[in-house]
Amino acid sequence: MHPVLIEIGPISIRYYGLMYVLGIIIAIFLVRAEVRRKGLPLSDDDQTNLLLFTVLAGIIGARLYYVVFNWPYYRQFPWEIPAVWRGGLAFHGGALGGLCAVLWFAHRKAIPLLRLTDVLAPPLILGQALGRFGNFMNGDAHGVPTSLPWGVVFAPNTPAGAEFPNIPLHPTMLYEMAINLGIFAYLWSTRTRPAKDGYTTMRYLLLYSLGRFGAEFLRADSLWFGPFRAAQLVSLALIVFSTTLIVKWRLWQPTTSARQPVKKMA
Repeated sequence: MHPVLIEIGPISIRYYGLMYVLGIIIAIFLVRAEVRRKGLPLSDDDQTNLLLFTVLAGIIGARLYYVVFNWPYYRQFPWEIPAVWRGGLAFHGGALGGLCAVLWFAHRKAIPLLRLTDVLAPPLILGQALGRFGNFMNGDAHGVPTSLPWGVVFAPNTPAGAEFPNIPLHPTMLYEMAINLGIFAYLWSTRTRPAKDGYTTMRYLLLYSLGRFGAEFLRADSLWFGPFRAAQLVSLALIVFSTTLIVKWRLWQPTTSARQPVKKMA
């Protein structure tokens, strides 16, 4: 594993950044297909702007979240805060930042929030899967040492290799990539079933949180909140939240409004 795919003079193309670009490109096609199917009043430019704003807000939120939990280090080396290409993006912070962008966009376009997030959820989990491959090549978001035959020894110039030189580690990035790909396949294959707005979104939150909660037990680089892993605390809260809304609102039941196109307000 090596973080850099190609070096052209002083320019380095890194797997981590490449996965983000690939994720955005794929998301554009998936979002356009769903916008047409749901009859949302969004032009192609609107959809592209939505994705770009959401990704940008997500990256900012993910980095700030990571920096806050590692503030003693970044207080000494503040010039490294913008260095997102080295890793150090926390998903839950990114989700919060991205949600702020989606909230603003949904309000501006007069589209029900959950109808819009239902469009975004499958591309998001697919993007997370691609991002985990970027983590794997980058050697971050790594696991604890293992004696299992599929343990991976990471290069010494990666965060995992620097922390555990010549020691096989759980490839937790690949575990999470497989989980996320499975969630994407499920959500995408069931997206056309009649249901209330928010059903795809809440299933995404539930399934991802279950997978993330389990994977955190094998992570060596978890962010901690006192004696608890921060990601597990957030995952537990999201599991309770999504399950409660699915059951309370009976989101699996179809409604006429869930199938009607949205009319843009004048």
